[in-house]
Amino acid sequence: MTETLHATRALLSVLCDLAADADPRPIDVSLAATPARDLRPIDHDAGVGLTSIPDDTRVLSDFYFPDAGDSINRVFGMDLTTPSGKTDARFLSHPTGDPSISTTDDLHARLLVGVPPWNPDDVRAYDRNGRRLSLTIVAAETEEEASVLD
Repeated sequence: MTETLHATRALLSVLCDLAADADPRPIDVSLAATPARDLRPIDHDAGVGLTSIPDDTRVLSDFYFPDAGDSINRVFGMDLTTPSGKTDARFLSHPTGDPSISTTDDLHARLLVGVPPWNPDDVRAYDRNGRRLSLTIVAAETEEEASVLD
């Protein structure tokens, strides 16, 4: 049975926009997940509904800005801006168009890879060994997103 990663369409859209803006440079973004029970369903056709996944399913929903604290990271040689234990996955952009992961990528337990033309439906999921995972796009948003948009 193939492992499945879940992500909100809003997150994938923002990540693809960041990748398009950075193109031709690749980006590497830390991602955080929210339990499905803590998400709010959205009305439009943006993916599977929350009712179709268990409440404790971790859904990738948030990211840490890739350039935040960049000078601190260079001085200390490690990422001090991402809270410890808060990274559930990473998003990598591959401007060359190759959607597979390579040994030069910042490998994490779970990876999302985006390629031009930067469409959320074309993002692929992998584990750190390069094994392809199923990616389910969830029609939901975090409470923070909901309050900003309301």
